[in-house]
Amino acid sequence: MRIEIGKASVIEVYQFVTGLVTPRPIAWVTTRSASGVVNLAPFSFYNAFGANPPVVVFSPTLRRDGTKKDTLRNIEQHGEFVINASVERYLDAINLSSRELPPEESELELAGLSAEPSLCVAPPRVAGTPFAFECRLRQLLPIGNGPISANLVIGDVVSIYVDEAILDDRGRPDPRKVQAVARLGGEYWCRTSDLFQLPRP
Repeated sequence: MRIEIGKASVIEVYQFVTGLVTPRPIAWVTTRSASGVVNLAPFSFYNAFGANPPVVVFSPTLRRDGTKKDTLRNIEQHGEFVINASVERYLDAINLSSRELPPEESELELAGLSAEPSLCVAPPRVAGTPFAFECRLRQLLPIGNGPISANLVIGDVVSIYVDEAILDDRGRPDPRKVQAVARLGGEYWCRTSDLFQLPRP
């Protein structure tokens, strides 16, 4: 089988990309609107992109009707966001927060969650999350146009909140304690519970 991008539908390409590039970590992003509404949404086009300086990237794609999601509009307006931990104990809330709500409604309230103030940025973090990256926008790069088109958000991490309960005896994050979840294709998810160690050569 071969898929020629120029001859395939947008949805078909999306399904194959998200089904084959796996597992994908989830950026569970809080932003704040001009009126102060806290928006919360998950994005599985996400990763860390450096440590000096610490940089994260994620992509709030356009909706299937080609309009901008609240997260993208809020970042365009204010240039700040928080990436909260996507961990197993919040799995149902992460999934629920993907629902599209009107801009004046908060997914935080929909999911029955509360907020904690951030140290360096205006958007809060999800209360109880084991870690969170407070970020300021470095660059926003629209890629393409139309339904599901990408918008590459590049953010500088300006502060990291970490619950010490997820650290090992050396004071470093322990993946067994973090218990992250990730997206696969379609409606499939995975847990980071099948771990193994492999020393570098």
